[in-house]
Amino acid sequence: MAVLLVHTGGTIGMVASDKGFVPQNGVVETQVAKLNAIGEVSSVIDIYPLEPLIDSANASPTDWGRIAEVIANRHDDYDGFVVTHGTDTLAYTGSALAFALEGLTKPIVVTGSMLPLSVEGNDGAANLGDALNASSSAPKGVWVQFAGQLMHGARTRKSHSTQFDAFRVNEGGGPPVQPGTHLTNHIYGDHNVAILAMAPGMPTELFQYAAEHSDALLLRAYGSGTAPESDGLVKALQTAQSRGIPVVAVSQCPEGGMALGTYAAGAILRENGVIDGRDMTVEAAYAKLHHALSTTGDPMDRLSRCLCGEFT
Repeated sequence: MAVLLVHTGGTIGMVASDKGFVPQNGVVETQVAKLNAIGEVSSVIDIYPLEPLIDSANASPTDWGRIAEVIANRHDDYDGFVVTHGTDTLAYTGSALAFALEGLTKPIVVTGSMLPLSVEGNDGAANLGDALNASSSAPKGVWVQFAGQLMHGARTRKSHSTQFDAFRVNEGGGPPVQPGTHLTNHIYGDHNVAILAMAPGMPTELFQYAAEHSDALLLRAYGSGTAPESDGLVKALQTAQSRGIPVVAVSQCPEGGMALGTYAAGAILRENGVIDGRDMTVEAAYAKLHHALSTTGDPMDRLSRCLCGEFT
């Protein structure tokens, strides 16, 4: 078995500095050599550092594309892939890879750690070993390996800022892979997608500004899909419709999802062309909007369909 490890940076490969932890070359490479030496992994492992290494707080759709391109170009040369990544935006990247790589026939396992490999008592060694082993045995698709769990790459979310068991997965959904007759890498373009959370008394002028200047809107609605019944919000949604930009709504609740139409207070969304995001995570919905805007054809088509098990 041959595995390609794409190292993007993140906490797992950091060392201490005067300004805090920073990415450094060689940290992940040293740990892989240790795992091989003690027989913890049996695959032949090649390492591809994605230069320059980044803190995942600085990750962008361009970086999603860089990772996807490396995997697409080497898809036929390896049995599986591991992506080491910072935890802050790891769930975004997991979702983005699942949307980008249509027709994927190999497992991609995204992992990271809450403490760097360079720190005693870290969780990175276990996560990295588990991810490398999973890349040789997991079904095709994009997965997140963390704290002993192998999770759906497009349904995982970060739920804790410090604990080793930092990620949760929304149960259900189909396999984390977009079916296709052959591998297609859908390249992410440069688009402005605004995330707007409902809050009591939030100025509707902000929604209007976003509707006028964004390429798409992601609304974080209350509960199962309610929103303030205000003239300002209606105007903003009408502006989005007139401009032909997609608007997707997901729930602020981490579990349960959306069901537009359950309450009359959600009619404002349903009657103004908002797409029901059902039980997608915020991360998946954001990546899906970027994906839909970057592909040819009507983005509404891809947004309305389940592409890689992102919703139930």
